[in-house]
Amino acid sequence: MLMGKRIIVRRRGKGSSTYRAKGKLELKLPKKEGKAKVVDIQHISARNTPIAKIRFEDGTISFIAAPIGLSTEQTIDISPNAEVSTGNILPLSKIPEGYPVYFIESVYKDGGKFCRSSGSFAIVKSHEKDYAFLEFPSKKIKKLKGNCRAIVGKPAGFARNTKPFLKAGTKWKVMKSKGKLYPRTSGSKMNPVDHPFGGKTKPGKSTSVSKNAPPGQKVGSIAPRRTGKKKK
Repeated sequence: MLMGKRIIVRRRGKGSSTYRAKGKLELKLPKKEGKAKVVDIQHISARNTPIAKIRFEDGTISFIAAPIGLSTEQTIDISPNAEVSTGNILPLSKIPEGYPVYFIESVYKDGGKFCRSSGSFAIVKSHEKDYAFLEFPSKKIKKLKGNCRAIVGKPAGFARNTKPFLKAGTKWKVMKSKGKLYPRTSGSKMNPVDHPFGGKTKPGKSTSVSKNAPPGQKVGSIAPRRTGKKKK
């Protein structure tokens, strides 16, 4: 009986050490209110944004994604009455129109769900009663409760894509820290047992697949609206 090894999709689902990111620091907006001093700005593996280590007046330590312009020994304020300046954490209802914000909460005190990566931020567009309207990087306008909190400013590390890797070994280390497979082998270069596109036919059948297909089949164009070249 011919037995093939598990395809990449299924190996990823298992979550073995090959596909496990090194960075275990869980970033959330602190639930405490008050003033905190920036003790250090660190690089955490598997994260692109620099991480600011902050200490509250009672000695409690917390971590937030650092905005552009933040420096050590700087004090940030976490309260509804805080000044609207870079690094401070306020409810959306207290942030005027036109200000950039990131690490935005979806529900009050959930820790921040939107715009968490480097260079990703939203713009406060308007307010209406107990709601705030934000324009996200996708240009989509989203309506959120005014008591949801966010960090004022833009997250640091936005220019990371401009620095070239220069060699494959450097990229391998970065991808390894993120739990991503590198280098990637083309599916059409594999054997039929390893990938639906494998074999000499390349791929030999339609590259579109149902969204209800099992993991081993779900490769290529998943539930596309259309396929083929567009006519001019």
